[in-house]
This record gives sequence, structure tokens and C-alpha cells, in this order.
Amino acid sequence: MSGREKKRIGVVYNPAYQKVGLQSYVSLLKKYGFTPTTKGPYQVIEKPHSALQKLVPKKRRKPPKQALQKLEEDGKEGEVTAQDRQNDAFYTCPVEIGTPAQTLNLDFDTGSSDLWVWSTELDKQTKANAGNHNIFDPKKSRTFKKLIGSSWRIQYGDGSSASGDVGTDNVNLGGLVVQNQAIELARKVSPQFTTSTSDGLLGLGFGNINTVKPRRVQTPVENMITQQDIEKGEELFTCYLGSWRDKDEDDQGHSFYTFGYIDENVTKRSGAEPYYVPIDSSKGFWQFQSESATVNAKTIDRPGNTAIADTGTTLALVDDNLCQEIYSQIPGSEYVSSQQAWLIPIGVPPDSLPTITVAVGGRQIEIQKEDYGFAPVSDTMQYGGIQSRGDLGFDILGDVWLKAVYAIFDQGNKRLGVVQRIEEEQNVNPPE
Repeated sequence: MSGREKKRIGVVYNPAYQKVGLQSYVSLLKKYGFTPTTKGPYQVIEKPHSALQKLVPKKRRKPPKQALQKLEEDGKEGEVTAQDRQNDAFYTCPVEIGTPAQTLNLDFDTGSSDLWVWSTELDKQTKANAGNHNIFDPKKSRTFKKLIGSSWRIQYGDGSSASGDVGTDNVNLGGLVVQNQAIELARKVSPQFTTSTSDGLLGLGFGNINTVKPRRVQTPVENMITQQDIEKGEELFTCYLGSWRDKDEDDQGHSFYTFGYIDENVTKRSGAEPYYVPIDSSKGFWQFQSESATVNAKTIDRPGNTAIADTGTTLALVDDNLCQEIYSQIPGSEYVSSQQAWLIPIGVPPDSLPTITVAVGGRQIEIQKEDYGFAPVSDTMQYGGIQSRGDLGFDILGDVWLKAVYAIFDQGNKRLGVVQRIEEEQNVNPPE
């Protein structure tokens, strides 16, 4: 391991990705299944009992089902369709699978734990509509082995699903080869995946939420540890997300992941050592204590609050009280129910924007002002990057927060490390 060439896995940006704030929010409503606590078109509605169920005595009836519905302008309830959600990936990462290697661009997601790929086992029509997707062919890999009797099915909260069977093969992550890694081969995928640019997903959460049956399989990082591909103290991966806004900074806006090492160039540039906080992996997430926040140096106590670091999420979601505190300090901001979101004016200079931090354990981490705005909704207003988590019991800290840190997911020591990133200037020009 010590002689392995340490290579970054570069992030490939999706030029076709269209940022739409409300679609991103609806995807999170579906992914995490929380109930909105703000006014807007998307609400959880209690569905009435069927005529047959009404014949059952009240004491024996099942509780009414609840479902996310879209309320039309005339007040009628409608289904939440694929068009209401963000169905594409903002970025993907190239991963080599098999021998000889086949390269697929996968969505790295710390909020899930399956490694699944487009495969030649998909039906002819799906493959015909695959467009630019790379499709893994297990027959072309001499190291592929079928796992007889194993299957998988993922039903994502956004309504999409994928399923198939399972095999094992070699997976190369930045020069680190994981042998006999479980690969979930897609036989069926929802139409939403056809329009996405990713060739599958690589889950970086914990294995207790893996969907393979009859027995769960280990994630790539878990296998790295089991196979001793990573030395003690290096049983980790890291995430560095840049932005088009940072093209004039030292990092030139580049984004990357590393496996099995911490990039010292990043820590040296920041001038700080990583700060670590213990994580709770019982739900499969990278979940940690976050019991306070500050807005312009005013401390907002949040006793018992936790947060998850989620690379598969674009926005940051926090409780309504913190949202109110944040947007009350941004000149011209307002809550607009038709967008179900807080909006902020385009062009507010950085000096007029508040300084916002959220706690990671005992350390306050500052969110970059340039990420307060997520996507334009008009010529003058933009969708805020921080929105309501509804009745969800924890914060979801996605790219809006991750762009402010170098994140170290230390799986061997069950802890999350963060390094606050320092930038010369805040580019608050409208999002591209």
C-alpha cells in the first residue's frame, strides 16, 4: 500500500445540468421522505381510505396513507412527476471496473451504500435509448464472477428505481484496486436514469443500508479495510468540491476525491489541521453533532441537533428557525410560497451578506457567501442555497456546505474531519 501511487479522482462536471432550485428541493422531499413545514405547492396529504377499507371496523383499520402531492393553483391535488424533480447528476467521477478495465462515470453518494452500474443485462429498448451512457459488460471482464442467488433493488425517494443481479470484480479508485468488490448489475432502470448522465452510483455510506439480498455486501471502502488495501490510519476517503466561481483561486475550481490518503497540498494551503468529530453510522449516514450555528456572530443554540454530510445533495437543509435567522439578515430576501423557498436578490455585494456558520462538533464552519445563491428564478432574484428541512430530525449538508470545506470521511476511526477552506474573494455573480 505504501508504494501505491496516490492519485486524485477528478470530478467530471455535467455541462447539460440545469440548476432549478425547486426541482432540487422536491428531490430531497422524496429522497428523505420528510413533511414540509413551509407554504408551497408540495405538501404531504393524507389519502382517504378506499371503499373496501371503510368496511373494516375503525379499530382494525390501517392508518391512512400519506403521500407527497403537488397542489395546483386551483387547489386540486396532483401527482409529483419526474418533471417536478431534478433527475440528473451535477457531477460524476470516472471509475475503472473489470479486467481489462471498463470506465464508467458514477455518482459518488455518501447518502447511500450500493455500487450499481448500467449493464448489458438491460433490455434492448433501454440500451437503445442509452445515449452516451457507458454500459458495463461483465462478459468482457476475465475477473468478473457471478454471485448466484443475489439480487438488489433500490427504490429512491425521488420515485426512481433500479434493480438487477450481482457479481464481483476489481474496482480501481484512483490507483487503489479493490478486488472482488460486489457490483450490482442493472437489469431494470426507471426512465429518469435514461436522461441522467451518470452510468450508475457508487455509495459511500455505511453497509447497513445496502440493498443486496439475501445478504448485504460490503461497500468499496469497507472492502478496502477488510482486504487491508489501506494502511491503518488511512482507512478513509476525502472530498474536495470546487466551483466555476473559483477559477481565479489557487485551486482553479477543481474538484476531486481521494481514497486512502489525505491530500497534504490542500491542508497546507488552508494552514490548518483537520478538525474531527465522531459520527453516528447507525442510520447508514455520516451523521454528527451540530448543536449551534451563528449568523453575524449571533449564536443560535440548537441542543441535540445533528447533521449529515451528503455528497449526493446540492442544497443545505436546516430547521425553520435557523432559516428565519439567516434570511432576516440578507437585504431584500423573502419567502415566496410559489417557489416554496427563500429567495435572495441577485447582486448583493459580499460585504452586505451575513457571515453564517454551522457547528461540526465543537467547531464552527463558515459557509461561503458565494454559495448563498443557488439558481436564478428571475432576472432579479435567486433561489437560496439554504432551505427548510421540514419535520426532518437532522440537517442535510450538501454541496452548498461541502464547498466550504475539505471533507475527510475517516471510516476506520468512525469520524468526520473538516478543514475550513480559505478563498481570496467571494464571487457572488449569478449562478451559471
